[in-house]
Amino acid sequence: MRRLLDAILMVGSELHVQAVLQRIVEASTELVGARYGALGVLDEQRVRLVGFHTAGLTDDERAAIGAEPKGLGVLGHLIADPRPLRLSNLNGHSGSSGFPPNHPPMTTFLGVPVVVRGLAYGNLYLTDKLGALEFTEADEDLMVMMASAAGIAIENARLHEQVADLATSADRERIARELHDSVIQRLFATGLGLQSAVRLSNDPDITARLQSAVDDLDATVREIRSVIFELHTQRLLGDSLRREVLAVCSESARILGFDPVVRFDGPIDSAVDTVVGEHLLAVTREALSNVARHASASLAVVSLSVADGEVTLTVRDDGIGPLSRQDGGQGLNNMGSRALDVGGRFEFGTAAGGGSELRWSANAVLS
Repeated sequence: MRRLLDAILMVGSELHVQAVLQRIVEASTELVGARYGALGVLDEQRVRLVGFHTAGLTDDERAAIGAEPKGLGVLGHLIADPRPLRLSNLNGHSGSSGFPPNHPPMTTFLGVPVVVRGLAYGNLYLTDKLGALEFTEADEDLMVMMASAAGIAIENARLHEQVADLATSADRERIARELHDSVIQRLFATGLGLQSAVRLSNDPDITARLQSAVDDLDATVREIRSVIFELHTQRLLGDSLRREVLAVCSESARILGFDPVVRFDGPIDSAVDTVVGEHLLAVTREALSNVARHASASLAVVSLSVADGEVTLTVRDDGIGPLSRQDGGQGLNNMGSRALDVGGRFEFGTAAGGGSELRWSANAVLS
């Protein structure tokens, strides 16, 4: 249940559809201990796959396999009959059509549909259960809950991208109404499902974290709705990066148990490119989430500076330090990838005087 909550929160932290899809695959694969994972996205007619995100395969392995699947074989069976499917031997299924050349062998299989706004959006596929002969019923239950949260995260990300392109107040009101009348209600329903899972454990910490996750999701949608009405520029979260960073830090205070210290230096609002700013906000949110989950800290200092065409974010805490923490690692990998995407650098290690220090930098203005 702890892993499920962490996975849901990680998936919900992204605001771009493609990034959300990749996070769903990575989180799902780790959640049930699969060697490989994939999320296939359906076309508008919902008869074939038009997008395919994977975990467990290197870029070279994907290139060697060739064209992405279109939805034949067992994948096609899930499209035609969108219900959870567990197989002890993928190749023995009546719908199996085999693998293309250079495809790694796969045996055990778990597939679940992902639904957005009541319509099939795609399917999650997990193969080769690690350390076990097959995926269990508990794995299936976890993935059904994960797929429900994934549908909400995808819809939120799609609405965020629509908001970025809004031009009229009527459009802003329409999106706000959709967020209020649709997304919040589904978040509430998902929260009820998560709360029912409390029966699986007598751990009061699990109960508290379940309720906290529901509250966080609900608060996020309320904030999105208020932001829509305040939107006056193309920047998604307002026209001031300083204000946006402060908002992220304020949001994080509840899960941290204290208010982070925030420091600015340089022309933050005028010098930082919008795209870089969006990456920076996501990294700030991820970094503070990691402090809350892993560091056992009582202090966190967020410093943002701009100098010589470079923006630098530093997040330091007084916790147990990186060598003692049991981090999942994917969040750190994602932050490193974001730095590379904008010509920057990423470092994470021990802070002077103890605790951990994360340093993320990028070219302030993309060429």
